[in-house]
Amino acid sequence: MRIRVQAAPFDFGAECAAFSTGCGNAGAVVTFAGLVRDDGGLARMELEHYPGMTERALETISAEAMTRFGLLDCLVIHRHGSLTPGETIMMVATAAPHRADAFAAAEFLMDYLKSRAPFWKKEFGTDGVAWVAARDADEDALARWSDS
Repeated sequence: MRIRVQAAPFDFGAECAAFSTGCGNAGAVVTFAGLVRDDGGLARMELEHYPGMTERALETISAEAMTRFGLLDCLVIHRHGSLTPGETIMMVATAAPHRADAFAAAEFLMDYLKSRAPFWKKEFGTDGVAWVAARDADEDALARWSDS
């Protein structure tokens, strides 16, 4: 289980290759990259976090994913600082004996990162500056995991 919170960009392909190489007996590896979307007029986004607290929160949810889905390994990388549309903001990789568990674990981690990870996002666009509020759809996606 590996967690990184960083301002610097990362090479998604290189991260995927390195993760896959160390997965031993995995039958499936699932990777996902989240990109900064331009929903119309976004110039940049700033992400803030509390060092230490953020890493602990990501370690806790990753440990839950490891146990819940029987993962062999997982990787979460999340950026902070100033990002522009098209930049990679985060990455999740999961390795499991079977594909269903690898996919489910990746979705579980992504749903958590979208709605509960302690990052605060501020958008700078043509309409001004605004903090990003929680969305009902993100909460609904996370809620599905409380039943399983």
